[in-house]
Amino acid sequence: QVQLVESGGGLVQAGGSLRLSCAASGRTFNNYAMGWFRQAPGKEREFVAAISVSGGRNNYADSVKGRFTISRDNAKNTVYLQMNSLKPEDTAVYYCAARKLVPATAPTAYDYWGQGTQVTVSS
Repeated sequence: QVQLVESGGGLVQAGGSLRLSCAASGRTFNNYAMGWFRQAPGKEREFVAAISVSGGRNNYADSVKGRFTISRDNAKNTVYLQMNSLKPEDTAVYYCAARKLVPATAPTAYDYWGQGTQVTVSS
């Protein structure tokens, strides 16, 4: 099993940057693909980015491609989401998720979730 804790959220002006971290507890982190999702008030949880077990492959939602970068450091049991050129529409609670072996874009495909961290982008 994997336990996940997100951090790094906050308030930022449009055009600014934030770096989210997701710290994983457990002994099987290296066998899990990782994903980032977000959920804005009144909306469904949506896919943001995912990364393979080794970090060799990644995937991004069209809305964040070119602005966000997902990465992982397996030695530190941590996955990151670097968010640049933030827009007000990026405002949401951001969640880290883990899935065995291969990444996916559907929230239902993931087995473990963190508690979320709030990102607010002002205009």
